Amino acid sequence: MLTGKFITIEGTEGAGKSTAVQFIKNYLLQLKIDVIWTREPGGTDLAEQIRNLLLHPMSFEEMEAETELLMMFAARAQHLKKCILPALTAGKWVASDRFIDASYAYQGGGRNIDMHFITSLDQWIVGDVYPHLTLLLDIDPAEGFKRAEKRGTDKDRIEQEKIEFFIRVRDTYLARAKQYPERIKVIDASEPLFIVENQIRSILDQFINANVV
Repeated sequence: MLTGKFITIEGTEGAGKSTAVQFIKNYLLQLKIDVIWTREPGGTDLAEQIRNLLLHPMSFEEMEAETELLMMFAARAQHLKKCILPALTAGKWVASDRFIDASYAYQGGGRNIDMHFITSLDQWIVGDVYPHLTLLLDIDPAEGFKRAEKRGTDKDRIEQEKIEFFIRVRDTYLARAKQYPERIKVIDASEPLFIVENQIRSILDQFINANVV
């Protein structure tokens, strides 16, 4: 029986997800809530190696969309079995920087892979191990691109996609938020940082009050 709690953080390019993750870490630490932090793709030694293959820009061979999807789920299978499930079974809290919603958004929306195939993999690999809470950092892709350019860091293979790709990603994320409103909470990431943090804090407080005795 899974007695722990599972939180995920999602967002598109330039939405400030990394900043939000750090804020959430610090806030939960202040509240003395012990959380195991992980990420996707990755989270275990093997899954991190798959991550490197997935995100490293390749000039010698283009990765097919189907290959990307299957590698994402290969990493996820390892991540679930070796990290997430043992922690949740032990009653621990787990927070992941991306999880299953990212596959629907990036491979389904971004890559235009038929959702039927993603749902089949989801049912097989993830099953009923779904997050209890998902924080979705939402921003218009055009604004996100501007922020990413100001950041000035090197982009991975997926971050190098054109804006049309991220428009589809965002649309799919928002469609899933409408489909699962009790789980997926949309945060307006276009607001100033202190407002974004207030939004996150409010959502976390409600979740914690409902789940911490």
